[in-house]
Amino acid sequence: MAKSCSALINSIRACERCADLPLGPKPILQFSSEAKILIAGQAPGRITHEKGIPFDDASGKRLRDWLGVETQSFYNPNHFAILPMAFCFPGTGKQGDLPPPPICAEQWRQTLLNELVKLQLIIVLGRYAIDWHCPDLKKKSVTSAVAQWRNTWPKLLVLPHPSPRNNRWLKNNPWFEAELLPELKKHIQSQLAPAKK
Repeated sequence: MAKSCSALINSIRACERCADLPLGPKPILQFSSEAKILIAGQAPGRITHEKGIPFDDASGKRLRDWLGVETQSFYNPNHFAILPMAFCFPGTGKQGDLPPPPICAEQWRQTLLNELVKLQLIIVLGRYAIDWHCPDLKKKSVTSAVAQWRNTWPKLLVLPHPSPRNNRWLKNNPWFEAELLPELKKHIQSQLAPAKK
């Protein structure tokens, strides 16, 4: 990683702008300017905050299955950049985790994206990431946004959140596993395959 990029990541990890967060600031991300695939999520949950590792939970296990990758590849920053819309756990409300505070994306996001010089695919998870990365889909439901996946494929792909809470969604939308996931796995495999000499 270039010195300027390394300094940027260090600045983000040291950020304490949101000192009023319930568990305090603890920015969590995975990044290398060499990453070929960006996972644009929402914000770390409580478990991620405690572990300090993105997607080291049931959602991450399902996401790795959707991508067709092993844990070692998933946590290789030269393969995957993991940049949620906010880098710290925002706290919990009546209906689950609170929305990611916008201040994080406003301060850091575009600068980080500019560093991804080898980016081939953006995987967008959840409403707040959809609204930022796909402004033309702001008024669409997540289901509708996912169903239109061929419109932005293979540069960008909207996925439902891989949370176990979405088991019913997966059952109600069998086309997702039958049509979309095989294409995604094949594409990921081709992007991460070692270059032939």
